[in-house]
Amino acid sequence: MSDGIYGFAPRDSKGSETSLEDYRGQVLLIVNTASKCGFTPQFAGLESVYEEYKDQGFTILGFPCNQFGSQDPGSNDEIMEFCQLNYGVSFPMFGKIDVNGDDTDPLFKHLKQAAPGALGSQRIKWNFTKFLVNRAGDVVKRYAPTTKPEAIAADIKALL
Repeated sequence: MSDGIYGFAPRDSKGSETSLEDYRGQVLLIVNTASKCGFTPQFAGLESVYEEYKDQGFTILGFPCNQFGSQDPGSNDEIMEFCQLNYGVSFPMFGKIDVNGDDTDPLFKHLKQAAPGALGSQRIKWNFTKFLVNRAGDVVKRYAPTTKPEAIAADIKALL
């Protein structure tokens, strides 16, 4: 796919396809999330970074995933409510997906191929793995779950 991430159309939290073409020209941080994970407090940092840069052409796309220790067992509606009530999440959240295995979401297949993890691994290790995408739709960097959103701010700013 030569058009970066823009050919993908993941489902939103209501089940409707959403073309990533809608985000063309923006710097994106794409994250697989979970609401019952040790890293769940990162939602606060993600929201803070989003608020700081959203007016400059930056968006975060959150993708709930229940593949790691069943840490996001709720329905899409329950997950959205949790994120909004507990962390004030206002960035786009999508429907629950798989990021590894036979049913891996096509977007995450692309992200993992474009930015492999340690030792070239294409597996997602845990919740809150983050992918930074430039304005052209190219994946420029992958961050470990332990990397706090605030630590990515300088990289985001450099792409804006």
